[in-house]
Amino acid sequence: MISPGKPDRSGERPNNNLLRRLNDADFALIAPYLSQGESASDDLLYDPGDDVDTVHFPCGASLASYLVPNEDGRDVETILVGREGAVGGIVSLGYLPAYTRINVKFGGVFAHLPIGKLELAKTASISLRNVFARYADCLLAQMFQSTACNAIHSIEQRTAKWIISALERTEGPNIVPLTHEQLATLLGVGRSYASRVIQIFKLEGLVETRRGSIVVRDPEGLRQRACRCNESVKNHFEEVLRGVYPTEVVP
Repeated sequence: MISPGKPDRSGERPNNNLLRRLNDADFALIAPYLSQGESASDDLLYDPGDDVDTVHFPCGASLASYLVPNEDGRDVETILVGREGAVGGIVSLGYLPAYTRINVKFGGVFAHLPIGKLELAKTASISLRNVFARYADCLLAQMFQSTACNAIHSIEQRTAKWIISALERTEGPNIVPLTHEQLATLLGVGRSYASRVIQIFKLEGLVETRRGSIVVRDPEGLRQRACRCNESVKNHFEEVLRGVYPTEVVP
């Protein structure tokens, strides 16, 4: 698992929208205990059964993902979490076992905070506790929407949704560092099926592929091919935590 590293003494807030949503007094309660460090794609944050002792905040274009192990040996990805949120111990009081596998989807900077320090800050500030409770509600909404999406929407709709969802959290050109294998895991299908869908999108001029990544050529066209699940989640974020969910796609 990732080592949290040394505390960040720079005084600057990490590039994480949830942390930047805190008022100055609330951020000051946790700032001395925050650390930052680089994490690589596929780094493990938690395995099922691990004690959840650290909250991890993706920063910038970094992404974490929740994966549910299944009896056939496959991990099925459920939701992505980017700079709008955090993973690990958001709902619980900490030190409870992880239910899913959580890993780094797109590498980059992560901020880390010991669970115990977050819980002490929550007891000291109602407003800080409120922000994290609201985020927990948004996280639950993502999970509900993902369950419904997997049940009723086509592979093509879900593929477009995942790519747009990842793209909205990146900062730069319309490049998503997503392999066909990773996309297949997101969708819970075989790699060949995911590759066929990407080929359809290429023929429609929506995307191109490079080694280890997908280049989005027509974000609006891809959005039209997607289901509305991502929009539903974004709308809920706006109702509950306005301004936290990234919405800009670089043209």
